[in-house]
Amino acid sequence: MTATKYGASDLWTYNNDTRVTPDVDLTTFKAGPANYKLALWDPGTNGMRYLKSLLYVLADRLSPENRERLRRIRNRDVGGPITVRSAGDEVCMDYLQAVHELEFMASVVHLDGTRVLEIGAGYGRTCHAMLSNHDVEYWIVDLDNALSLARRYLHAVLDDDQLARVRFVPVSEVDEALTDERFGLCVNIDSFAEMPPDTVRNYLELADARCDALYVNNPVGKYLDPSLDNHVQGAEVVAYALRTGLLREVIDVYDSEAVATRAKSFVEAYRPGAGWACLRHGAATPWSYYWQAMYERAV
Repeated sequence: MTATKYGASDLWTYNNDTRVTPDVDLTTFKAGPANYKLALWDPGTNGMRYLKSLLYVLADRLSPENRERLRRIRNRDVGGPITVRSAGDEVCMDYLQAVHELEFMASVVHLDGTRVLEIGAGYGRTCHAMLSNHDVEYWIVDLDNALSLARRYLHAVLDDDQLARVRFVPVSEVDEALTDERFGLCVNIDSFAEMPPDTVRNYLELADARCDALYVNNPVGKYLDPSLDNHVQGAEVVAYALRTGLLREVIDVYDSEAVATRAKSFVEAYRPGAGWACLRHGAATPWSYYWQAMYERAV
């Protein structure tokens, strides 16, 4: 009678037969099937759940100023992003990062009236966010395929006045297109770390010659932990990634001391020249091993 009164559901009869069995290994069970049923979602099959949980927490913590920045960015739904709903707003990770980046940049330099040069703009979300919040002229330099996507995306999300202030420059035309141009701010977010080292140095020389300030947001190092991504693209792509960027030391990207130590190298690596000062640097939301820094020409 007691067993029936307090008995297991069909679900937990199944779990006890298959996961929480009497022979569970006490030395490893917290990172295995037993604990995935008792306390922890299996990260291998619950990646979307973890992403949305992280996004939900971060969205809930947006400052009033950053929520207003976000709300000024119209047409964020283009492209079918993964979102959560927070305080009436649909929030995706891309634009949540964008408003934090804008906050960092605006805390150091005056953005309104600035000519901005972005190197490697992805699909254009930083351009979209900045034009929605500041009166700027925006130039994008990128590889042909990414530039094509950014052009199509920004045509879809910007109004005519905003779009008229954007210029797209393929990498093959950079020297010619920028010969007589000057910019108040150069921006690079998450692409210097994916370029050949000499290419990064060439872009830093370009910033030194053509720009008054530089914002960089990139990883402080490389990781080589297959548990993070299962190396699903194969060993060859992993080898490609390890050869790119200026900061190629492999570290534990979830060790705060290792990240902080490499952050010092980050600040020096991305300084465009001897005449530049780093005005501010710090961790970049939300990834543990990304750092951001703002530099300004000092002389």
